[in-house]
Amino acid sequence: MAPLEVIGAGFGRTGTDSLRIALNMLGYNTHHMKCFFEDPSFDPDVFYDAFLHRDTADWDEVYKDYNAAVDWPTAEFYKELFQKYPKAKVLLTTRSADSWYKSAFNTVHKAAIQPNTHHEGFRRLAVDVPMNGRFGNKELFADEEGTKKIFLDHIEEVKRFIPKDQLLVMELGEGWDRLCKFLGKDIPKEPYPTANSTSDFKRLFNNVNGAELLTTDDK
Repeated sequence: MAPLEVIGAGFGRTGTDSLRIALNMLGYNTHHMKCFFEDPSFDPDVFYDAFLHRDTADWDEVYKDYNAAVDWPTAEFYKELFQKYPKAKVLLTTRSADSWYKSAFNTVHKAAIQPNTHHEGFRRLAVDVPMNGRFGNKELFADEEGTKKIFLDHIEEVKRFIPKDQLLVMELGEGWDRLCKFLGKDIPKEPYPTANSTSDFKRLFNNVNGAELLTTDDK
């Protein structure tokens, strides 16, 4: 299905799953890290190999079943994808650094430091690729200011790299209006989706691993 028409450059925990659902409602077939949970036959090693060998990756093959992609691992190689698909439109989902860190700490970080969870290939992709492995390192991720700086620097880097007329910066929970205008789509009658809260993430993680590894009391 590639080439990609929409590239999501925003880090996970910025509303990327809600955006995935929204893009699918607009007619796209959208890749997201959650795809590996939903289809166990989906090979994470294809994406991990692309992460290691970006200069020689066959992006058409990597994204062969998709014409849009958001969340990690896509956000880690948005530059290479934009160079490959220069007509694509880029979506940069954002939120405050403080709220992002709290959400990421209670979800992705806590999941990344669990031992021997899920399929080894998926674990390698999910732990080693986002922020170059920072989520799986307790000491590094505990450096809150340093971690938030990486988050904020990434946002500014995307703004510098992507031409303004091909970039939409979206705040968490923003809704349909500017997204649909940017993509040239009609606004659906249904409300903009809300998905993958902290508690949702933990329930999915626990279900996939068949054990109560993450408590669901953190918000």
